[in-house]
Amino acid sequence: MNPEKDFAPLTPNIVRALNDKLYEKRKVAALEIEKLVREFVAQNNTVQIKHVIQTLSQEFALSQHPHSRKGGLIGLAACSIALGKDSGLYLKELIEPVLTCFNDADSRLRYYACEALYNIVKVARGAVLPHFNVLFDGLSKLAADPDPNVKSGSELLDRLLKDIVTESNKFDLVGFIPLLRERIYSNNQYARQFIISWILVLESVPDINLLDYLPEILDGLFQILGDNGKEIRKMCEVVLGEFLKEIKKNPSSVKFAEMANILVIHCQTTDDLIQLTAMCWMREFIQLAGRVMLPYSSGILTAVLPCLAYDDRKKSIKEVANVCNQSLMKLVTPEDDEPDEPKPAVQKQAEPNPDDSLAKQEGTASGGPDGSCDSTFSSGIGVFTPAGTERAPVTLHLDGIVQVLNCHLSDMAIGMMTRIAVLKWLYHLYIKTPRKMFRHTDSLFPILLQTLSDESDEVILKDLEVLAEIASSPAGQMDDPGPLDGPDLRVSHSELQVPTPGRAGLLKTPGTKGLECSPSTPTMNSYFYKFMINLLKRFSSERKLLEVRGGFIIRQLCLLLNAENIFHSMADILLREEDLKFASTMVHTLNTILLTSTELFQLRNQLKDLKTPNYRHAYDLIQKFGDLEVTVDFLTEVDKLVQLIECPIFTYLRLQLLDVKNNPYLIKALYGLLMLLPQSSAFQLLSHRLQCVPNPELLQTGDGLKAAPKSQKADSPSIDYAELLQHFERVQKKHLEVRHQRSGRGDHLDRRVVL
Repeated sequence: MNPEKDFAPLTPNIVRALNDKLYEKRKVAALEIEKLVREFVAQNNTVQIKHVIQTLSQEFALSQHPHSRKGGLIGLAACSIALGKDSGLYLKELIEPVLTCFNDADSRLRYYACEALYNIVKVARGAVLPHFNVLFDGLSKLAADPDPNVKSGSELLDRLLKDIVTESNKFDLVGFIPLLRERIYSNNQYARQFIISWILVLESVPDINLLDYLPEILDGLFQILGDNGKEIRKMCEVVLGEFLKEIKKNPSSVKFAEMANILVIHCQTTDDLIQLTAMCWMREFIQLAGRVMLPYSSGILTAVLPCLAYDDRKKSIKEVANVCNQSLMKLVTPEDDEPDEPKPAVQKQAEPNPDDSLAKQEGTASGGPDGSCDSTFSSGIGVFTPAGTERAPVTLHLDGIVQVLNCHLSDMAIGMMTRIAVLKWLYHLYIKTPRKMFRHTDSLFPILLQTLSDESDEVILKDLEVLAEIASSPAGQMDDPGPLDGPDLRVSHSELQVPTPGRAGLLKTPGTKGLECSPSTPTMNSYFYKFMINLLKRFSSERKLLEVRGGFIIRQLCLLLNAENIFHSMADILLREEDLKFASTMVHTLNTILLTSTELFQLRNQLKDLKTPNYRHAYDLIQKFGDLEVTVDFLTEVDKLVQLIECPIFTYLRLQLLDVKNNPYLIKALYGLLMLLPQSSAFQLLSHRLQCVPNPELLQTGDGLKAAPKSQKADSPSIDYAELLQHFERVQKKHLEVRHQRSGRGDHLDRRVVL
């Protein structure tokens, strides 16, 4: 510094002391400066005051000499103290040189800068708020200072500034948000801690509505939540918790739509705390904002669905994700199946109605579309209707949702619970929005068929529900399924008979799972026949699927759809099947299901009640067998038929053997089977059964005998029930004797399988 330079009105002694290396001498100079400035204030000499501040700033605080910079800082603080309430007139000139010293390489000088700024701010109080951004910027840097003394000094200044902001009602939040948005992405843990502490303070000030600007900083907050420091994570949790409480209290002022994608991103992170917190926010958003969240459904499902397959290590995330999934699903209503056309804006006030499955209320969040909320959502949370805003109702666009669902269902590595949730979504969409969903059926159909090979029975059950809804929905009547695959399967679905209204009623039984909640009528559409064809093709190409799951799949379909239609269509398709071995296997499978499964009980009763000569037909068929080559496979099938006749399902048939007069072709058919068999165990089994058939004369009643001619009465003594019972006892005794004899020879007669 040039000693000959004129620093007036500063005296040479003041200048010399300010440049001294000793703090005590610089302090004495500061007291002299304070005295000098007070005199200028008393004289209202603003020119001299500005000259003193400029000299201290340019010649000292911004000097190249470290001791001069220290003298300049303490001198500026002395000026501020002398100015008192008038310091606000000179704050820019006082603050800027001090903040410059915050970047000094000398830690002692940075500390003195903190001290000087503390004194300046303490005197000015609320007058420093117009300069808050530059103060905050400087403090955010010192918060990460490696020197503990500097950090300690910055913390004192930070607390003072927070007190001033808390006391004031003139804080410029709009001007501060851009700086906060920028600094919130700092990776330094001390800077992060500094940012979080300020957000907590601002959130606690009643006159500052930080919630309006939450979309600007929410992403940064979730970034900080992933910090390695336990204390910082805890602080950030508290901040996010406070914001969520505020959102629940004032949902009408929340910009849900602007934050939806932020939550979607953080719901997919690998950090458990971030993911759980974001998922909890998503749950509240869906329940509070209602249909405002529908446009973000595809993103929400992308984030939520994988979480449903988490194990117990992430049980909390899984549970919250499940609530999100269920709540989002409830937002889809039949009204969403209407054409995507502009609708008049509607705004109405509604009270939640516990009798309604979905209490809807039109309204908008600031910056988002209309919202509605399910009345069954979490208690204590009402639906909001922002005042003074009207927008068009939310339109559900299924393209993105279906794409996400298709992608997850196609991923074989994804968890079982996720696949079940996807299928539940598809079923729900086909129920609520069938017309829109049928536009996507051609893309979904192949993967739904492929899912039938899933390892989980529960997944297959849900998959069959979706396929059954596709095949029976009236919305499918309007769509052309296109050409059917395979040259041997080109059959018009018009050839298949649609059940009459009378038969449709047969489906409305307690066992018809899936149809009770479906608005679909039990009639076929263009996809039914296509489904049957592709199902049989899949059984043909995957014989293991037919062996392991074929019966299970067909039985479930008989519950979900009209069993008669299923058997009729499959029989029609198998008539054109070129692979006779597969056709034979399939017929055998269908016969076994028809004859033995409880799901086909009703259809079996229908077949029993048919007023057609069934037994005559069976007898005629057996006569035709005489013209066929008798092979081992053929005899095996006849053997199985004999075993079936002995099973409980054919109890009614065995009882019909008592009515010899009205069932002659039944007895002839059974004798025909007996003649086809070699004298094997099946032969003996059927033979013993036929020996139990009574003589028709034994079954004549007393009335019948009285009506006979006199000559017959004379020749035939009267027979009562006692004699009839004696006949059956003799036959049974003979049967037991033969059975006892054969048991000693290891005959497998008693080891037959009863289905």
